[in-house]
Amino acid sequence: TGLPQYAALETLRSTLALRAIPRRIECSDISTIQGSETVAAMVVCEDGRMKKSEYRKFRIRGVGPRLQDDFAAMREVVQRRYRKVVEDGGPFPDLILIDGGKGQVTAAYEALESVGLGNLIAVGIAKREELLFTRDRRDPIVLAESDPALLLLQRIRDEAHRFAVTFHRKARTMRDLRSEL
Repeated sequence: TGLPQYAALETLRSTLALRAIPRRIECSDISTIQGSETVAAMVVCEDGRMKKSEYRKFRIRGVGPRLQDDFAAMREVVQRRYRKVVEDGGPFPDLILIDGGKGQVTAAYEALESVGLGNLIAVGIAKREELLFTRDRRDPIVLAESDPALLLLQRIRDEAHRFAVTFHRKARTMRDLRSEL
């Protein structure tokens, strides 16, 4: 299983013009329903394998209870996550994957720059079209449906989405239980 992962990581390196193979990829996703109980999740993939011990959950504080602002939520979670990474002295990701398009990537870079990590590389992956968005390119990157790099990014994004939705459901259940009592 190591060979296909290496091929996918090497393809990512060349496609995104990275200096080295992205051994550590962190992916963030936001989950909300009409601005209610907005939460985020962050998952970690090292050498093509998910590292569940490093998954993190976040309750979004800065977005109002009835406002649905994915960009502000993404900015908040990225800022909180990487402020903690700076305080702890690492580990720093080789690539940050954002579930979303150009707007979410821009919000992520604003947060990274605010904590002094504007040099990290972030890329967004939009659902449906499966396009990759970067800060430096105006047009998205299109990879073939069967490209191992795209399949790896989709797997990471889907895991972040699953983790975020599960946390969101639990948060809603706890809210409903609190209101009943």
